[in-house]
Amino acid sequence: MPNHIEKNNEITRQGIGSLEIGLKILNLIAQSPHPLTLKNLSDKLEHSSSRLHKYLVSLLRMDYIIQSNGNSYTLGKASLTLGVAAIRRIDPIRLAFEAVETLNQETDKTVSVTIWNGQTPLVIKWLDSSRPIAVNVRLGTELSPFYSVSGRIFLANLPEDRRSEIIDSFYENPPALPRHRGRVMQKEAFNKHLDAIKKDNICSFYGDFLPDINVTGSAIFDINGQISSVISLLGMANDSDVKPGGYYYKVVKSCTNQVTEAICGQHSL
Repeated sequence: MPNHIEKNNEITRQGIGSLEIGLKILNLIAQSPHPLTLKNLSDKLEHSSSRLHKYLVSLLRMDYIIQSNGNSYTLGKASLTLGVAAIRRIDPIRLAFEAVETLNQETDKTVSVTIWNGQTPLVIKWLDSSRPIAVNVRLGTELSPFYSVSGRIFLANLPEDRRSEIIDSFYENPPALPRHRGRVMQKEAFNKHLDAIKKDNICSFYGDFLPDINVTGSAIFDINGQISSVISLLGMANDSDVKPGGYYYKVVKSCTNQVTEAICGQHSL
């Protein structure tokens, strides 16, 4: 928490206004799917074209932008160098660990981070609440792709052929049919369930496999749009409502969205 306080203090200190305007221009150009004209920038920033033109000249001179089609502007080599350097410094697992530690502190719920080991989800981080719940899962545990929240999230996001291969093999002789909200799911229903998970980037269990325990989880994505890891939260059913729109549903989604944004500059879902 002290780091957040220090960061907030730095933000509130007086800065250099002209530098901030220049960076706002650069951010707008970076976020736009197509080159922007001086008028586009003037309209978005509500500054005169004559004032903004001076900033564009400096950004052009420093190679952060280049002119496109004569009167439009897009990113230049210096911006590319800066972006590549930032990507090299990103550590998705470290960011997930930091986020889940904060989630554990703020909610006092049991939380975990899992990655896909090629066949199943693998627990690489496990933090208990101050009132640990009785589950046979700890650091290094391999979870089921069918009977765990993280497993279903990974399954939902696998390439279609690989997903079908795993599901078809499972349903040839399932030890028990997957359930959701108390209802068993045959293969067609399970596939529809996975489609919904992929669309919403969240999966929740309501005591489906762990009596009186609710679980909700969401994925963190990398810059290529692939799952980096899944963060899950577990709690007793009587004080851990994970229904859509509820507090724990929102806080887990917010957590993974923030990490995804830190990795690739955009929200997951």
